[in-house]
Amino acid sequence: MPENNRELHGAGLGLRRALLGPLLSMDETHVDFMEAAPENWIGVGGRYEKQFMALAERYPLSFHGLSLDIGGPDALDVDLVKSVRALMDACRVSVYSDHLTYCAADGHLYDLLPIPFTQEAVRYVADRVRQVQDIIGAPIALENASYYAQAHTELSEAEFVSAVVHESGCDLLLDVNNIYVNSINHRYDPVAYLDALPLEKVRYIHVAGHYDEAPDLKVDTHGTAVIDPVWALLTQAYQRIGCVPTLLERDFNIPPLDKLLEEVSMIRQLQAPFVARNAQAAG
Repeated sequence: MPENNRELHGAGLGLRRALLGPLLSMDETHVDFMEAAPENWIGVGGRYEKQFMALAERYPLSFHGLSLDIGGPDALDVDLVKSVRALMDACRVSVYSDHLTYCAADGHLYDLLPIPFTQEAVRYVADRVRQVQDIIGAPIALENASYYAQAHTELSEAEFVSAVVHESGCDLLLDVNNIYVNSINHRYDPVAYLDALPLEKVRYIHVAGHYDEAPDLKVDTHGTAVIDPVWALLTQAYQRIGCVPTLLERDFNIPPLDKLLEEVSMIRQLQAPFVARNAQAAG
């Protein structure tokens, strides 16, 4: 990794192409970092490339991939990973993450599907993670994913996530909305799940909204505002690991930028007591 990369801090916002203009013209103090899907920017030229690189110069960036397919049966897309590494170098990006899922089988499936929670799958995924990390030159981060049906389980979800992180040496991208969604859909205690994860390996946090299909069925859409129980779960995470960089995701029904910045401001409000605590611990 380049020595002049920039570490994440504070409260961030997902970089979406529809927001390029507003993001470039907003006050730089509103957002501490941004996150982009590298697949959407590899090989892009012209006006979009100039705008993207301007934001990459202005803010620390993280890359959150969509198609690494870390748990799938197809061979790893080594060319993709090399392209991600090249773009990380060009933009001084400090972290590359993707989902602890699979998304391809003889071609892309255009969905993020759950990996069986088994010891065999842990070994398989960990081996593929190590291959990716050898190319990236640093630990990647894997996100605990939302899911709606599970093919086979020997381990609990938290045990599976923890085992992959420990065996591969990767970091964890903690998505608190996914914890909440899964806790409703699969009927478990979200705080107990949080406590079962390797929280010392959390690189940064995602927070997002979801769709209420039914009282007992939540769909992870990133298309609505964050709800109070998810903010509360984010606070629970801060109580355990301090002021970890946290990013607001919004992929659909994107409102005006000032509405998104209200939620970024909410992240900062929740972080504030833990910023002070971290400062006291450091000094």
